[in-house]
Amino acid sequence: MSQDTEVDMKEVELNELEPEKQPMTAASVAAGPGGAEKNGLVKIKVADDEAETGASAKFTGLSKEELLKVAGSPGWVRTRWALLLLFWLGWLGMLAGAVVIIVRAPRCRELPALRWWHKGALYRIGDLQAFQGRDAGDLAGLKARLDYLTTLKVKGLVLGPIHKNPEDDVAGTNLKQIDPSFGSKEDFDNLLQAAKKKSIRVILDLTPNYRGLNSWFLPEKVDTVAAKVEDALNFWLQDGVDGFQVRDLENLKNASSFLAEWENITQSFSEDRLLIAGTNSSDLQQILSLLDSTKDLLLTSSYLANSGFTGEHTKFLVTQYLNATDNHWCSWSLSQAGLLASFVPAHLLRLYQLLLFTLPGTPVFSYGDEIGLQAAALPGQPAKAPVMLWDESSFPNTFRPGSGSVSANMTVKGQSEDPGSLLSVFRWLSDQRDKERSLLHGDFHELSSGPGVFAYVRHWDQNERFLVVLNFGDLNHPVKLEATSLPASARLPAKADLLLSTRPGRKEGTSLELQHLNLEPHEGLLLRFPYMA
Repeated sequence: MSQDTEVDMKEVELNELEPEKQPMTAASVAAGPGGAEKNGLVKIKVADDEAETGASAKFTGLSKEELLKVAGSPGWVRTRWALLLLFWLGWLGMLAGAVVIIVRAPRCRELPALRWWHKGALYRIGDLQAFQGRDAGDLAGLKARLDYLTTLKVKGLVLGPIHKNPEDDVAGTNLKQIDPSFGSKEDFDNLLQAAKKKSIRVILDLTPNYRGLNSWFLPEKVDTVAAKVEDALNFWLQDGVDGFQVRDLENLKNASSFLAEWENITQSFSEDRLLIAGTNSSDLQQILSLLDSTKDLLLTSSYLANSGFTGEHTKFLVTQYLNATDNHWCSWSLSQAGLLASFVPAHLLRLYQLLLFTLPGTPVFSYGDEIGLQAAALPGQPAKAPVMLWDESSFPNTFRPGSGSVSANMTVKGQSEDPGSLLSVFRWLSDQRDKERSLLHGDFHELSSGPGVFAYVRHWDQNERFLVVLNFGDLNHPVKLEATSLPASARLPAKADLLLSTRPGRKEGTSLELQHLNLEPHEGLLLRFPYMA
């Protein structure tokens, strides 16, 4: 090894013999812990120039004076100005882009002013005794049933009449006094406050002579009766009632002028108060004469009851009514007070529930419509006001479920436990109508769909659209939807998602091809599809 190599490298001394192979000598033993050498010892000596090199590698930054000198050089000044200019140009470009997007984006349609009766169904309880069942029938008992009404998602309770009315006695009839058989004024006030806490409005029926032969007494008493009604309106408005109903207007002379005056009283007190009128008439011209003099009146009638329960005639009646009433908010029912099942065949009840909940306007139902309650559902019960079937205890003692014409699945309890029951469909439809703007206040367009079928689209602005297809016929029906009358914003897609079928077997959420729809007899479909720009 040369002399230069010895300078550049460490001197390494290794004992090449393994410790166990070294001879045991006195010198090795003497070299104990304090000795100079040990078996297997490695000695490393770092060169002085390598240590010096490491020390010299330490980084030293520019001084303050040097940094200022570099930052002030022409090159860095131009660079900073260029970056600043690019920043502001980019910011202005993003601002201009945002303005263009806002300007070119579709304008949201202005929402209409909605009152509480526009937002859901109304529920009529004309007979407290029949609604509450056996051994009950007062205002305190009705208060206990408010929780049930909340499950139906109804917005208003049309109650009564419950005022004092000796039969055909004008002088003894007091529209401001609760009949003692129903409870006291305090009971009514408690009911009113409890209903408000549950967001249920109370509409009081003030039909004067509800126990007599003529609901409005004799024609020569009309002025006296009208004065009583006007006095009662002011009294109950001050008490917190949300609206009023009067029925049998075909028996009231000059009914349209009185309605205009009574609506003016309610609206002057608050625009959030409602007046409902009822008539047994199904004649469109008579109905329009009652609506012409009012603005926000809801009118229930027998207009839809003359449809013959065919798709073609139902479509004709609905479109004729919507066109004739123009911008007047509609209400939909098949009578002013009767049960749905009294007019509609049992196999079409689900179809009519779907129809009433999806037409533009307020659906109005009577107690029991949600379970398909029929007039004289129980033997020996009155046909006009059948007993509400809450559970098996509603049946007379002589009848038990499974015997004769009564069964547990006719009751509220039985249907609540069945997700496919008429009650479950009612609750689901009521909930959907309250949530979806297109169903709540959307535009209506009927579709050409072939014999026996009534189909229409509900749509609002950029919200989801809904397609309703109703087969009133007794046969399977392939449906050919023709949407030539639809605006471009509501055009039908190739497929739509199924939300509800009134017949079992179809799975919710299934995507159906609209050009190959096939409906079962008496089946109604509710389908949903998205807005397409």
